[in-house]
Order: sequence, then structure tokens, then C-alpha cells
Amino acid sequence: MARTKAGLGTGARLADFLSASLMARVVPPEIVHEVLDAHGRNSRRIRAFPAVAGVYYVMALSLYPEASYEAVFSAVSQGLAWEAGAPQPAAVSKVAISLLRSRIGSQPLADLVARCCVPLADPAVHPAGFYRGLRLVAFDGSTFELADDPAIEQEFGRPGGRQGQAGYPQARCVLLAECASHAILGANLGPYGSGEWSLCQSLLERLTPDMLCLADRGFNGFEHWEQARATGAQLLWRCGVTRNLPVEKMLADGSYLSTIRPTGVSVAEAKARAIQVRVIDYILPNMPDSQSHYRLMTTLLDDEAAPLLELATLYHRRWAMESIYDELKTHLVQNRRVLRSRTPELVRQEFFGWVLMHYTVRWLLHQGAARYRIPHEDLSFVGHLQLIRQQQPLSGAFPPTASEKAGAVVPGTA
Repeated sequence: MARTKAGLGTGARLADFLSASLMARVVPPEIVHEVLDAHGRNSRRIRAFPAVAGVYYVMALSLYPEASYEAVFSAVSQGLAWEAGAPQPAAVSKVAISLLRSRIGSQPLADLVARCCVPLADPAVHPAGFYRGLRLVAFDGSTFELADDPAIEQEFGRPGGRQGQAGYPQARCVLLAECASHAILGANLGPYGSGEWSLCQSLLERLTPDMLCLADRGFNGFEHWEQARATGAQLLWRCGVTRNLPVEKMLADGSYLSTIRPTGVSVAEAKARAIQVRVIDYILPNMPDSQSHYRLMTTLLDDEAAPLLELATLYHRRWAMESIYDELKTHLVQNRRVLRSRTPELVRQEFFGWVLMHYTVRWLLHQGAARYRIPHEDLSFVGHLQLIRQQQPLSGAFPPTASEKAGAVVPGTA
């Protein structure tokens, strides 16, 4: 039996649930136009479905993953009808939607993540998001399932195991996020078999000297440390408890100084590139859900300025990344097989649209947290997601051409 095309429900439009004006505030139309122009992907004439609306459309896909492509378009294009003075937007076929998405590609969406996904926490309002003036951020990786298509499997791979291959192809991603606000600051996507560090390297440029970066054991090789340290950011990374880190100087708080060196190079080069680190060992007794022994390395060498107990406590803020992936993979896409695009390029495009939509929800949540000076964790991601789905947008929320009427605000500001 042929599958019935999914809709939004009787009498419902996605426009009734999605505030396009909110998307346009977080990802301003003028920036969308600039990025599309830079890649030669913008519409050269007014169309029923111009490229700028295609970008917002890709973002909206993650809000209603079970709705048909046409149903999502009919809602996102409400603003286009306003521009043309029409009561309803023009109908667009699934083929036209796919053609436009292919013409836009994934790189403009990736560039929008880099330009619009900026840090949100303010030290004066949310001091818990900082440590001694350093903004807390974290790296982490995860995997997710893709559509079962031969081209996608060839590009991204399919995991296997003792019981055979997995049911669907999978991709691997790495995120850099702000711990307090859960705002994603950078994202990268690759094949399932990719090493997390290979995906992480392009995100290092998002680190700045005013940040303290947290990371788990997958990011603690010498080259990883050397490259991340070169950004000027401070580091607090977990490493294996069996790693050979000889004690060179014991510090008063129980931590100690050691040195890490590259391998596979000459003695002279190893000595020239050697990096001093501080090592923190601690245990968590009577904690059945956690490992008992932890070892951290940090660039914060002064035990008086950054005591052991403070850093050991601080490291566990990295678990904010688990919550972020839960928001992405469980709440934002409602437990659906995550990405439904049928070509590798559109998988990447949908991934970056997914990240932009998560940032949009977090941006909205941040406005309430900042206005009422309450911790971000006291506000519900799910509740704000439902607010976006239920909010009636203004007509012409995002016109197909850049306009002074857009009244966009700078991302990250109230």
C-alpha cells in the first residue's frame, strides 16, 4: 500500500506553530543574502520559492520531521505571500523544493552557523557560565542515523558488529558549545568512521583566549593539545588514568606538573615542542553511576589561582554536552530517525539547518534567562520549543529580499 503523505493535521499550518520572525531575528535575512551571494547560490529574480526562503525552510525541517516537504514549505512561505500582496503563497512541488535545496547546497548553511551561532552568556548575568573570567565551552562527538540510501551509505558508512550491520547508515558529528546556555558555537559532520579529532580540527578557530575548553578522553593526544593550545584558549581535558605523566613537581593542592612530548620525531624536536601541563587525579567515591578514578590535564598551571577541587568540580560541567545531544536528537526531532535527506550533500545541509534551529530555540530561552536573571538550566528547552511551535508569526516575517523593514537584531542580543 502506498504511504499516505504526512501533513500537519486538520486545520493546522506550520505557520501556526513556527515563528518565522524568530528565525529571522536569530539568522537575519541580510546575512542569509550575503552568504548566498558569496557562494553564487542566491536567486537572481523573484521566484515562488527564492533561495533565502529555502534556507529558513531547511531550518524548519527539524521542527516537523514527520510532515511532508510540501507542508513545511506552505507554512514557511507565508511571508512570501505578504511580499507579493497575495492572500496565499504559491504552491510549490516537492521536485521544485528538492531542486532549490540542491542549488543552495550545504556550505551556505555551514557558513551561517559560523556567523550567527555566537556565545550568549553574559558574565554579569550568568556568572556560572564562567570560571575566573573564562567562558566555559566544551567539545564532544556523537553519531546519528541517516536515510537508508546507497549513495548515503557509500558516503557516510554503516556500522557493523557481531550481529551484522546496523539497520541504517550513520554519520558522526562534533559540536563545540557554550556550557551555560547550551548554545552550539560550531559543528562539523563526517562519515561514521571519522576520528572525532579530524572533525574537531576545523572548529578550533572558534576557540578564543577568553575561553576555558573542556573535553573528554578522545581529545588528549599531544598534537590535539598542541593545536588547541595554539588558539590561546585555556584547556581542561580528561585523559586516561594509565597515561604516562611523570611527576615533575608536586603542588600544594595535590596536583602536579608534568610534560608531554610528541612521538615519532627526533629527540631535539620532541624537546623543542615539549609542553608543560598540570595533572589532576581524583576519585568520586560512592558514585555508582560514574567512574571512580578521573585524571585531568590543564593549561592552568597555578594551583593557587585554580585549585584542584574547583577544577575537578568544573570538569563535570562538560556533561552539558550530553543534554545538548538529547535536545537535538530526542526533543527537537521528536525521536524520529534523525535526518531524512536522500543525498550526501543534502544530509550535510539538513544537519547545519538542524544546528541553526537548535540555536534558535536556545537563543529564545536565553532571552528569558537574561531578562529575569535566572540560570539557563532552570528553563525548559522543551517548553521553549513548544512555544516556538505554537507562536503565530507576523505576516511577512522574512521577505524574499533584504529589506530595512526586517529590523533584525544582532544574534546573541536581547
